[in-house]
Amino acid sequence: MGDAFIRHIELLGYEKRFFPSQHYVYMFLVKWNDLSEKVVYRRFTEIYEFHKALKEMFPIESGDINTEHRIIPHLPAPKWFDGQRSTQNRQGTLAEYCYTLVNLPHKISRCLHVVNFFKVRHDDMNPVTDSQFKKPEVFLLPKDSKKNPTDITGPIVLQTYRAIADYEKGSTSEMALKAGDMVDVVEKSENGWWFCQLKNKRGWVPAAYLEPLDGPDESEEQEPNYAGEAYVVQKSYTAVEEDELTLKEGDTIEVIHKLLDGWWVVRKDETTGYYPSMYLQKAGEANTSVKSELRNRGAPPRRSTIRNVKSIHKQGRKQISQETYRRNSKRYIQNQRNMRGKFQNKANVIVEKNEPEDNKPKAQPAVPPRPSKDLILNRCTESTRRKIL
Repeated sequence: MGDAFIRHIELLGYEKRFFPSQHYVYMFLVKWNDLSEKVVYRRFTEIYEFHKALKEMFPIESGDINTEHRIIPHLPAPKWFDGQRSTQNRQGTLAEYCYTLVNLPHKISRCLHVVNFFKVRHDDMNPVTDSQFKKPEVFLLPKDSKKNPTDITGPIVLQTYRAIADYEKGSTSEMALKAGDMVDVVEKSENGWWFCQLKNKRGWVPAAYLEPLDGPDESEEQEPNYAGEAYVVQKSYTAVEEDELTLKEGDTIEVIHKLLDGWWVVRKDETTGYYPSMYLQKAGEANTSVKSELRNRGAPPRRSTIRNVKSIHKQGRKQISQETYRRNSKRYIQNQRNMRGKFQNKANVIVEKNEPEDNKPKAQPAVPPRPSKDLILNRCTESTRRKIL
């Protein structure tokens, strides 16, 4: 493999830290060319010093010689005192800066200065903490804030989940777990991989290995939608369990239940089953680089395949059987067919009722009575009067 370079940088939000003194750091999710994903933390003063050095390295592209040639984005200087408000308000500008930076010509976006600045440091994996001080407060950037950068969340208390079994990580971007570990969930992805932190460790964890502390049922999961949403299969998958579906790349299916563990219930014709959500793309959406990543990453494990599961809840998670999915799905499809049939029959009845009326002969105008002889003699012309004489 060639030199490392960054494919994408996403601003996740910022942290308010209290050790060694109160300060703020921005959280970035950095995606590399080897498909690894790392979370790094940088103060704004560091980012600004990086920006100034980048401008010195590329004076033409920074507009120092001619402002019309500038392509390196602007970045405001730090304030004398950076408080929480300025840290929060700067997020939109910083997110746009990172997006533009990665899309600059390769001689800039892939130079060592950029690569080295966003590489994972020791402090990123093991941030300095002190048990006598408060736990850092996390402020996440909402998904829709890219369109409205000023709409930033307030302080977020991250959800804490418990590991139900041991998990051995399969890549450097993942995090190993022991049964009973309490993790804070930073991001819940639809593909069933959640970004979590445990003390000084951070990484991706299969959602199936985690359970909420307040109950076995996941209240965030949507209810089944038997009308279905059209999706296209981006990667083939051969069923391993009986309740899974085997589909080929390019197949069009309908998603009827989106589950947080990344295994969605889908319908192909009248057959339903589980399928990895990370191998699906909504119909009509443009293809992205995700498709190439799928070939290098497997689907998360299903909860039913995890051994030695130990839950703290007396009752298990509420789960709909596949037979229930099939029965309700067929019932919905049949009801739709019946509705269409009734509508068609009603339309036919209206046409049949109208046909006899259309086929009836139109009424002929009434023939006026023949005028009397006296009337003709008094009112008609001479030629007409001669004909009756």
